[in-house]
Amino acid sequence: MADARASGGDRPLYSNGYKAAVLGLLLATYTFNFIDRTIIATIGQAIKVDLKLTDTQLGLLGGLYFALLYTILGIPIARLAERFNRVTIISVSLVIWSGFTALCGAAANFTQLALFRFGVGVGEAGCSPPSHSLISDYYEPKKRATALSIYSFGIPLGTMFGAVAGGWLAQEFSWRVAFVIVGLPGILLAVIVKLVVKEPPRGHSEIVERPLEAEDVVVEPAKPAFSMANEFKELWAVTKVLFGKWPVLHMVLGVTIASFGSYGSGAFVPSYFVRAFDLGLAQVGLITGLIGGFSAGVGTLVGGFLSDWAGKRSAKWYALTPAIGLIICTPIYIAAYLQTDWQTTALILLVPGIFHYVYLAPTFGVVQNSVEPRRRATATALLFFFLNLIALGGGPVFTGWLIDHLAQFHFNHPGGGVIASVLGSFGGEAGQSFASACPGGIAPKGASAELVAQCKTTLSVASQQGIIVSLCFYAWAGLHYALAAIGMVKHFEARAKA
Repeated sequence: MADARASGGDRPLYSNGYKAAVLGLLLATYTFNFIDRTIIATIGQAIKVDLKLTDTQLGLLGGLYFALLYTILGIPIARLAERFNRVTIISVSLVIWSGFTALCGAAANFTQLALFRFGVGVGEAGCSPPSHSLISDYYEPKKRATALSIYSFGIPLGTMFGAVAGGWLAQEFSWRVAFVIVGLPGILLAVIVKLVVKEPPRGHSEIVERPLEAEDVVVEPAKPAFSMANEFKELWAVTKVLFGKWPVLHMVLGVTIASFGSYGSGAFVPSYFVRAFDLGLAQVGLITGLIGGFSAGVGTLVGGFLSDWAGKRSAKWYALTPAIGLIICTPIYIAAYLQTDWQTTALILLVPGIFHYVYLAPTFGVVQNSVEPRRRATATALLFFFLNLIALGGGPVFTGWLIDHLAQFHFNHPGGGVIASVLGSFGGEAGQSFASACPGGIAPKGASAELVAQCKTTLSVASQQGIIVSLCFYAWAGLHYALAAIGMVKHFEARAKA
């Protein structure tokens, strides 16, 4: 429970146990956020076959159609979170996105499913900006990356549960049932969050020179009167930090490019296991869910703890930790997808996520520590606007579009390596249409055995090569993190003086 001892009631003290409970509930919220966001990747193959979709359309459902309102609404919701109760905003948002996830199960065609995915994006826009702000008020700067890494653990945790549960439900029942079952529990969680989590004063954890005492009185800064001029002034102030400070800019570029590759490849990895190895959705969900949950989970937590530990010696390690991790993981990922059997692929994939996901917590920690308490939700919203519009909005669409082009090329020109196929897919004659000959990626009923085999092989090879191309973005992102280390120490020294 929170200890309300404070002179005049201005500064409540929260026990470590209560702060851990709050962090646990926010972690659970973010877990549901990613279950509902990413489940479409696991059951995408079933949706593709049922609704006769292309991979570009799957990419739009998993990426742009979710990300568009998610990113646009994130900023005004964040501005509300700077003024009003953040816990209420999170709870209401959780109800909205959970409800729309369940409604996805009722979609009869691509258009309806797209509209419901827009609704999921509307709800999820109210999750991370106020959550990051709350965590930063509960945890002091030197523990902030660690706390944010625990919150970010919801990414692999949600991806894992979504894959395992979604794959099993889709196989045993249908992809429609999967949407309903994973969506509804979020409404109950929203009630628990609202009842348990307390709204702390802004800047509550900024005194770090000594332990807080009961007699400490820190009054929350007064909120300026609302005006559009002031709103744009605040947005511009945060924008100048994110894009005008060299270390922060390259952290933002790094997380955006890494996420572009991650969302792009991740949207089609479950489908690749189905297409290349003839595995069932339940088995694929178990494989990708457990592997991703383990390796990405370890990497996310290690990134927070390691960067906070090394950051005490030099702030540059908040950038070097993700730089090293992303550069190491790239060739290991590529090697995994070049294997010819799923067991070897799965075994290798246990390793790279540990290095890959160390970038999340240090990035969020640097952004939160670079702005004033009253601008933290706004900073997260602007970061997520830039990151998700490009990465989540573009990554799955890019990879799906690339797979469609590669499939068209391979259908008419069987064989060829990754580079030759990618270059060849954008030139020469179009030939016979793969989408027409293989609707939904499979040969129509009654087709010849030769066409059945050709459709299967073509889509499998195209998926493999599209994923490999997307994975190369990790090395590019690592370069930006290395550049962010230049000037990081001076940046935080200046921030401390300010």
